[in-house]
Amino acid sequence: MQHLDHDRLVFLALGESEADNGESAHLATCALCRAEVASLQQVAGLGTETQGLADLPDPPEHVWQSIEAQVRAAEAGPLLTETRRHRVPGQADTTTAGQADTTTTERTSGAAAGSTVARLDPARRSRRGRGWSGWVATAVTAAAAAAVAVVGTVSVLRPDDQTPTPTPVVVASAPLAAYGATPPTAKGDARVFQDGQLHLHVANLPTVPGYYEVWLINPTTMEMFSVGTLGGGADALLPLPPNVDLKSYSVVDVSAEQYDNNTRHSGDSLLRGSLTG
Repeated sequence: MQHLDHDRLVFLALGESEADNGESAHLATCALCRAEVASLQQVAGLGTETQGLADLPDPPEHVWQSIEAQVRAAEAGPLLTETRRHRVPGQADTTTAGQADTTTTERTSGAAAGSTVARLDPARRSRRGRGWSGWVATAVTAAAAAAVAVVGTVSVLRPDDQTPTPTPVVVASAPLAAYGATPPTAKGDARVFQDGQLHLHVANLPTVPGYYEVWLINPTTMEMFSVGTLGGGADALLPLPPNVDLKSYSVVDVSAEQYDNNTRHSGDSLLRGSLTG
């Protein structure tokens, strides 16, 4: 089974585009792609929920002391158990009095461990992990990695501000259909956002030796200009020139171009559609 392109799943998870009939049918039968969309949606949700994470104050000192005390207790517990398991018969602690002494020793050791934690200087916190057991180090590393991942998600989704990203406002749209000799299964859609960007989603484009280029055409004069090129994915977000007149340049065209240093339209249009809105 051929899965949906990862970039396409990102657009679907963020609500930037709607699934077409083929994609909806695939998602209905493919648990792997559904899980990836759900995971991407969860990441986006975490980014929204943790937008103020970078502004949190440092935790108070007693929180660190409590964490360290619990870690030391977790380390000391198995060691004391091993000590009792390997005692040699005939030693003083085989008697009831010896067992009482052992209990007293354990309590004293626990108190000593607690006092050691209390005396640790905050400046040495970065060196405390050297004596931790393997499972403690693994747990702390995993927690740190999770925290970094959350902060990184917030930075990617909102690098310059801490406000939720609004849903883009669509001011014009056009369904794109196969043009000329292009196979009829080729299709797509175009949407112009209020912020001046053109979002394209294409499917089933024929393979070409060169690349795909996007144009806006004035159907009255047939004047045109290039908006940009499509990459290898099914979606592209291209900036439009400022103050572009979409009422005049209302036709969206996707063409097949050659690497020939010729900036003009090749004349080989694959998809076309007229913007409305």
